[in-house]
Amino acid sequence: MSTITSANSVLAIAINNYFPVPQTIQGFAVDDAFEGEAVQQSEILMGVDGILSAGKVFVPYKMTIHLQADSPSVFLFDAWRTAQDAAVDVFSASGSITLPSTSMVYTLQNGFLTSATPFPAVKKTLQPLVYEITWQRIIGGAI
Repeated sequence: MSTITSANSVLAIAINNYFPVPQTIQGFAVDDAFEGEAVQQSEILMGVDGILSAGKVFVPYKMTIHLQADSPSVFLFDAWRTAQDAAVDVFSASGSITLPSTSMVYTLQNGFLTSATPFPAVKKTLQPLVYEITWQRIIGGAI
């Protein structure tokens, strides 16, 4: 029987031509590790005569990653951001999400770093950093 345990979930990201070997992301924030935004899967149009039509549309998939300020994986995202700034270009990534509790794996294809917190908010303690990657495609399947 599957469970909803998230503690054994694994996110791995490879940055093409920069960190080509997938890096396991570690040091997630207290209540948030990573999530994907809901995406519109079809375009729906209602004609003036009340007949509904629909068509498939391709949309980007946004993923948000939350890391503790002392996460060793902050280095990966900072290096990615800094390298892009230096190259005045962008580097695509690929990755995977493995969820052993539900026996699912998700393949992340052709992603770009679209948002990055440059440093943690300095409060009573350093706050989590947030990164957004926009993927061309996310494909789910059984392990």
